[in-house]
Amino acid sequence: MTSAKDYLDAANAEVPKMSAQDAIAKHAKGEGLFIDVRDSADIAKSGTIKGAERIPRGMMEFRADPAMEAFYNPRMKKDAEIYLICGAGGQAALTGKTLRDMGYTNVTNIGGFPGWKDAGGPTEN
Repeated sequence: MTSAKDYLDAANAEVPKMSAQDAIAKHAKGEGLFIDVRDSADIAKSGTIKGAERIPRGMMEFRADPAMEAFYNPRMKKDAEIYLICGAGGQAALTGKTLRDMGYTNVTNIGGFPGWKDAGGPTEN
């Protein structure tokens, strides 16, 4: 039987991580698509990365698959630089693994939103 820890370990082994400082530098250059995978209630409490897409983890497969026309997010390109953030990094890792399984080639986990905010990254409500 596979545990949550097993899934998380596999995701962390496959999805590269980036420090908040390096991610902030990418954001400042306008590079990449930043996605917050937390639920809207969590984002409402803390805010998110300025300009980030808000795609909850439970909707990612629908937003990332062009065949799901009613839900697909056209900014989700298979070769796009995608930077994922969540509350602490776990959901971002799991989402990144899902995207890689779907054929996305450039997905990075930038950890939790508190780290972004503490590092001085731009935010919005």
